[in-house]
Amino acid sequence: MQQPVNLTEQEMMNDALSSEKQIISAYGTFLAESTCENLRQEMAKIINDKQQIQYEIFDTMKQKGWYNVKNANLNDVQMAAQKYQNIKQNMQ
Repeated sequence: MQQPVNLTEQEMMNDALSSEKQIISAYGTFLAESTCENLRQEMAKIINDKQQIQYEIFDTMKQKGWYNVKNANLNDVQMAAQKYQNIKQNMQ
């Protein structure tokens, strides 16, 4: 007989966060490959809902000190935005 696994709250939150990220990724792939407009709209709604759940889990973990993030340098953000803007323009 197996003994029950006792996970800490932090481990459960980390597992939930990882699961939400994987679900969002899978739904994104499904959305990208779907041709039915009604289905695409529903999938987009689901992805939006899942992203909100993922953010709430992340934010809770951050507040508890379980997920440390470093704020991005404004210059780095601007450079990345410009880089991808240039890529977008080159694709048009």
